[in-house]
Amino acid sequence: MKNTFIATLFIITLISCNSQEEKIALDRYRPRFHYTPEKNWVNDPNGLVFHEGEYHLFYQYNPVGTTWGHMSWGHAVSKDLINWQQLPVAIEEYLDPITGDSTMIFSGTAFVDKNNTSGLCAGKDCMIAIYTSHVHKDNQGLKQHQSLAYSNDNGRTWKRYGKNPILDIDRKDFRDPKVFWYEPQQKWVMALVIPDLFKVQLYESKNLLNWSLLSEFGDVGDTLRIWECPDLYELSINGNPNHSKWVLSLSGSHPAGPDFVGMQYFVGDFDGTHFKSDQKNPLYLEFGKDFYAGIVFNNLPNRTVMMGWVNNWTYANQLPTNGWRGAFSFPRELTLAETEAGLRLSQKPIDELITLRGEKIEDLKNLVSQSFELEVELHEGGNISLFGSEDEATIIGFENGKLFLDRSKSGNVAFNKDFASIESVNVLPRKENIGIRLLVDQSIIEIFSIDGLYTITDQVFPTRQKTKVSLNGKATLINGWLLKSQ
Repeated sequence: MKNTFIATLFIITLISCNSQEEKIALDRYRPRFHYTPEKNWVNDPNGLVFHEGEYHLFYQYNPVGTTWGHMSWGHAVSKDLINWQQLPVAIEEYLDPITGDSTMIFSGTAFVDKNNTSGLCAGKDCMIAIYTSHVHKDNQGLKQHQSLAYSNDNGRTWKRYGKNPILDIDRKDFRDPKVFWYEPQQKWVMALVIPDLFKVQLYESKNLLNWSLLSEFGDVGDTLRIWECPDLYELSINGNPNHSKWVLSLSGSHPAGPDFVGMQYFVGDFDGTHFKSDQKNPLYLEFGKDFYAGIVFNNLPNRTVMMGWVNNWTYANQLPTNGWRGAFSFPRELTLAETEAGLRLSQKPIDELITLRGEKIEDLKNLVSQSFELEVELHEGGNISLFGSEDEATIIGFENGKLFLDRSKSGNVAFNKDFASIESVNVLPRKENIGIRLLVDQSIIEIFSIDGLYTITDQVFPTRQKTKVSLNGKATLINGWLLKSQ
């Protein structure tokens, strides 16, 4: 009997150990303070909206698998933009009676219909989602048009509008509506794209149900890859609320070329009808490979906050994660800064980051966590090595006037032939040193120059469990903190 008991105890212990090892393997690269769902595939953030004390994050989600497909809207909420609670799928794909296949719920926007302009609210306001319905058969796209759903219980349940679509121009590719309230003319404005024609179209509506074309914007910027996920918002200049410009941002090609996706933006003016850009050449929002489809929160007073998808279509379906695939950037606040070259986006992690700070890092030699924040000053030729082991490291440095991230030897790079890479950006005017903030989170690295003008977001997948952080050359640690899990 004793031997049987010992054997049973051994088996239970073995199963427990295996389960723990499986959990460690499953969560090995899972970020601790960047939001990712418990399981399955995610891509673009969709509705970002603040309502009744909650931040809502809706996103492209596959409820049944870890690769792209069955697109529906996932949903998470937060009280502080830091700690997120995953909720059930908000808007699900549904069977199309004509094609006999599903209609998928593609990207779009969520917002608050404060004055019940739609007539769909049970009270004085409700949440509205406008999204692209993707009609397909056997994975072949047939048509895209814009549809509406509404929620009278703060986003917990949704009902599709009975007279969808609300906007249809009879095209195969016509998508990614972003809707906002334009106060000066008391109307709703929708920005969306005709991707293959490199056009952003602007529409207006008084009731969210009937839309009229205002204008088109295109034939400028980077057109090496289709345009997606437009957003239009007003930003203060140098923090002065009385001095502002409008920014049109969208997703498409990468500054390193069209083999990868990235984001560009235009600074200009919007009069309620036309957006007129101050420049024709592209300005890039990011220089890393893993920031895409970023949009800003609706209904958020006093600041503009953006979140993006941390991934790249070149290798998105092949990430070496287990059970989950894809994450979202840490929320970043946007402003405009005056520079010698003109107005440029300035980005910084939201101030709420300080609530995650734990023990202060005094000596990098004793740093064993893989979730931390560092402030580092890099002089010419200096660098910082992350996730370092015998033959692996991710190097962030400053050389020949360029800020760079080298992930060519960062660990597991073989899962896709294009993953190993070096991202860089020229810092202008040329300087002898640059200050940076690093957010490091298991498999995600976000770099912000101190002035916010340069950002690099990349994923890395180190294969060693115990890695080192070190400063090399003329590099100085200014501050550092361990960051707690959300």
